[in-house]
Amino acid sequence: MGDMSETTSIDPAVPPSGPVCVECTETDGWWFHLRRCASCGHVGCCDSSPSQHATAHFRETGHRVIRSFEPGETWFYDYETEQLSDGPDLAAPQHHPLDQPAPGPEGRVPQDWQRLLH
Repeated sequence: MGDMSETTSIDPAVPPSGPVCVECTETDGWWFHLRRCASCGHVGCCDSSPSQHATAHFRETGHRVIRSFEPGETWFYDYETEQLSDGPDLAAPQHHPLDQPAPGPEGRVPQDWQRLLH
């Protein structure tokens, strides 16, 4: 795995936009896992999630590097090179709240959620 510590598209000082995928919460959606934009902090749902808001954010903004926003995961992914790598520490918090379930949000995940994953 490479290292993105010197990548100019990463701003380690920017905090995450919040503990959830904002687009999913605004549309009564749900997510499997969360991803954090390493440029602006936008938190969106992963590509396995029904709405794939993290990738939509990349397509809309060109912000090419994301980091997992899951507890215990510190990997980065570059949409342009399609490579996983290590990277710098980002502004806290490093992951969504530990009491927040995955998939989430609690109460909105359908019983057949596994069938609905991409």
